[in-house]
Amino acid sequence: MPDSGVRQPFPEIEPYASGLLDVGDDNRIYWETSGNPDGRPALVVHGGPGGGGRRGARKTFDPDAFRIVLFDQRGCGESLPHASDPGVDMAHNTTEHLLADMERLREHLGIDRWVLYGGSWASTLILAYAQRHPERVIGIVLVGVTMTRPREIDWLYHGLRLLLPIEWERFRGGAPAEHRDGNLVEGYRQLMQHPDPVVRAEAAREWCAWEDAVIAHETLGAPGQYSAKPDAARSAFVRICTHYFAHAAWLEDGRLLRDAHRLAGIPGVLIHGRLDLSAPLLTAWELARAWPDAELRVIDDSGHTGSPDMAAAIFDAVARFADQAPPAMFR
Repeated sequence: MPDSGVRQPFPEIEPYASGLLDVGDDNRIYWETSGNPDGRPALVVHGGPGGGGRRGARKTFDPDAFRIVLFDQRGCGESLPHASDPGVDMAHNTTEHLLADMERLREHLGIDRWVLYGGSWASTLILAYAQRHPERVIGIVLVGVTMTRPREIDWLYHGLRLLLPIEWERFRGGAPAEHRDGNLVEGYRQLMQHPDPVVRAEAAREWCAWEDAVIAHETLGAPGQYSAKPDAARSAFVRICTHYFAHAAWLEDGRLLRDAHRLAGIPGVLIHGRLDLSAPLLTAWELARAWPDAELRVIDDSGHTGSPDMAAAIFDAVARFADQAPPAMFR
């Protein structure tokens, strides 16, 4: 079992079970389980939205202590149908659908309660799930905390022009002319619905170029990761992101913060980089104040994509929830 000295990921492992779960609306979500079938269940929720297909989070968990569950949210990764197909109807891909999918997956796997882990968009989805189903949650680890409020979306796609005017002007220029002085997210959402594949591909490239500009200073993390996505994954990612952000994730503004009292009794660790431009520290700080059972850990040398110090903090946090951990660790 890891302790606070752990600094390296666990060895690569392969899932012992996987499948496609029919969640309705002609959607099937990919899921897999690895580690110890009798270990403490832990659900890995990916970011994005639409950032599925990555399996590296397996190495964050002690495979002897955890039953590690990964899944791809609707429309991305190995879930079907894939949002890179312009014919896929996005009406059945909303936050409500994803919350229902998580519950259906829990029931399908016969899990009573689980640890929830994820970062960025995943923190929004995890908070919404935990507030709806607190009795199903053992504990929570969030990295790069977001609540996808309108002001957070506006900061990322408009407000950051204060710091990155050259890169933002390019991003603005990629939007339809009628949206360049208005809602850029909605403009890009419309481009990702365009019948011309060349238009869609160019919009996806410009969106990811902006995302990469925001993390370009994160030399200890993973700069350039958005544009490096394969074409289909990049297209699905941008189509899903714009769809969710244009609708403020279908969440009432401020609801997740107001309903943080529903997390009472659930231990949580919030890990956030001080240098995170994508999701400024204020959001994590506000959540920590409203959720007394959560501990906020600020990583001074990290941005949104991490650093060695952030990785160490994540390993430490996850280790607290290992099945063998004494109850005192959760107080």
